[in-house]
Amino acid sequence: QLQLVESGGGLVQPGGSLRLSCAASGFTLRDYAIGWFRQAPGKEREGVSCITSSGGRTEYASSVKGRFAISRDNAKNTVYLQMNSLKPEDTAVYYCATVRWVAVSGCGGMDYWGKGTLVTVSS
Repeated sequence: QLQLVESGGGLVQPGGSLRLSCAASGFTLRDYAIGWFRQAPGKEREGVSCITSSGGRTEYASSVKGRFAISRDNAKNTVYLQMNSLKPEDTAVYYCATVRWVAVSGCGGMDYWGKGTLVTVSS
């Protein structure tokens, strides 16, 4: 069974950092581009960042550029999202998903999703 599992969420103060992980089971993650998405309460889901299967290309939403960094360790079948200088507006459930394409405008063509991990930024 193909699964993506996110972890690493939690409560952090403004200005703090978290690292999210997206682990795959049942398939080889290195064959897929991966995107991170988030959905805040009462808002639509939005793209945060994405990375190609090789890791050679990454894209970021303007709201997180310079603060977040996506990376992958294909040997560990895991993709990471390092989040620094967190703001209250980063509070959301964060999801990872396999994506079919990565472009300057973002990424899309999602097939498999994880169940999400909650990030709360609050003092």
